Amino acid sequence: MIDKQFASAAEAVADIPDGASLAVGGFGLSGNPMLLIEALLAQGTKDLSVVSNNCGVDDWGLGVLLGARRIRKMTSSYVGENKEFERQFLEGDLELELTPQGTLAEKLRAGGSGIAAFFTQTGVGTQVAEGGLPRRYNADGTIAVASPVKETRSFDFHGAEREFVLEESITTDFALVHALKGDRHGNLVFNKAARNFNPLAAMAGRICIAQVEQLVEPGELDPDGIHLPGVFVHRIVEVGTGIEKRIERRTVAAGQGGD
Repeated sequence: MIDKQFASAAEAVADIPDGASLAVGGFGLSGNPMLLIEALLAQGTKDLSVVSNNCGVDDWGLGVLLGARRIRKMTSSYVGENKEFERQFLEGDLELELTPQGTLAEKLRAGGSGIAAFFTQTGVGTQVAEGGLPRRYNADGTIAVASPVKETRSFDFHGAEREFVLEESITTDFALVHALKGDRHGNLVFNKAARNFNPLAAMAGRICIAQVEQLVEPGELDPDGIHLPGVFVHRIVEVGTGIEKRIERRTVAAGQGGD
């Protein structure tokens, strides 16, 4: 059996070239493959096209690559927590393909499953289907690139004629993901919210690189508890349980805060 373990994050990402496309796991700041991101930052890779639910915050997650101007294009569903993202997009330095969250998840899953495209009701009657969403601005604030019109088709669905929009699936050159546990064959287990996009990102990448907090021997994971089989994972790096994890937005219940 193939041993997919790499000695370090730097070694695992060393062949990611300038201009590569990446699918990156994480939901907010949950499950960000931070050590892989930092290794990519350290080696200087640039001109990246990144697919991820969001782009972290200014100093964490994908935000560190964005702040260093290593990202050329983002395909995301939520971008509201990153001021640098807003600035680069509105000033024409960053291209954005804004995608509904469920559609983005299915585009990644479909790509990993060998499905070229699918029809969905999400976005029908909006600029998602009709086109015109700004993807890149000029420096003067005018729209340089807008989203295209997408094909729509009517189907008999739940006993009624309904309109659907065609969405193409997503595949990328590489995927970077974070998991709670894994074995040397690449089987992965995710923790809570980290499971939202990490398995889907892993599926979409032609080469998937996983950082895991705990690496175990093959056979130690309960087969019924494996969230992503090793067939989707090509490289695995153990990063330990003591890695830093951040909370995106801290709140307290009403009446629980101090003076």
